[in-house]
Amino acid sequence: MTSIYTFSARTLGGDTIGLDRYQGKVLLIVNTASQCGFTPQYAGLQKLQDDYASRGFDVLGFPCNQFGKQEPGDAEQIGSFCEKNYGVSFQMFDKIDVNGADAHPLYKYLTGEAPGLLGLEAIKWNFTKFLIGRDGTVLKRYAPLTKPESITDDIEKAL
Repeated sequence: MTSIYTFSARTLGGDTIGLDRYQGKVLLIVNTASQCGFTPQYAGLQKLQDDYASRGFDVLGFPCNQFGKQEPGDAEQIGSFCEKNYGVSFQMFDKIDVNGADAHPLYKYLTGEAPGLLGLEAIKWNFTKFLIGRDGTVLKRYAPLTKPESITDDIEKAL
C-alpha cells in the first residue's frame, strides 16, 4: 500500500529526509509562499504545531513559486523569513513544484488521493493543506482559504 512514507524530500538545509521518519504521527502538509495574501497563515500553522506536537502531530511546509511567483527566495531567504516573521519551528522543505510535469512526487500522490473541488487534482493556490493520518494515508484536503485554526476538530479526531 502506498502512503506518504514512501517519499522523501530535501529540507531548506539541504538534507534529504524520508517521510517515513513521521510514521505514527498526524501531519498537516502545506504548500507555502512568503509573499502571498495567505502568508499570515504561517502563524496559525505554528500554533497548531505548538498545540499538538506533544500528542504526535507535525506541520510540514513545502514552499512553492508556481502561483504568482510569490516565493522567489532561495532556501536561506525562505527559512529566515519564516523564522523572523512567524517563529516557524516546524519542518520546512526546499522549494518544489506542486503542479505539472515537474511536480514533486509527494504532491502527485497527495493530489491523486485527495482531489479538490469538482475532482480536479491540481493545486489551485498557495496554502492548500492535506491532513495525513497516523498510518500515512490522506484524510482530507483543505482549500487555501481554510484557516489553520478551523482544522483543529479534524486534527483532534485524527489524534
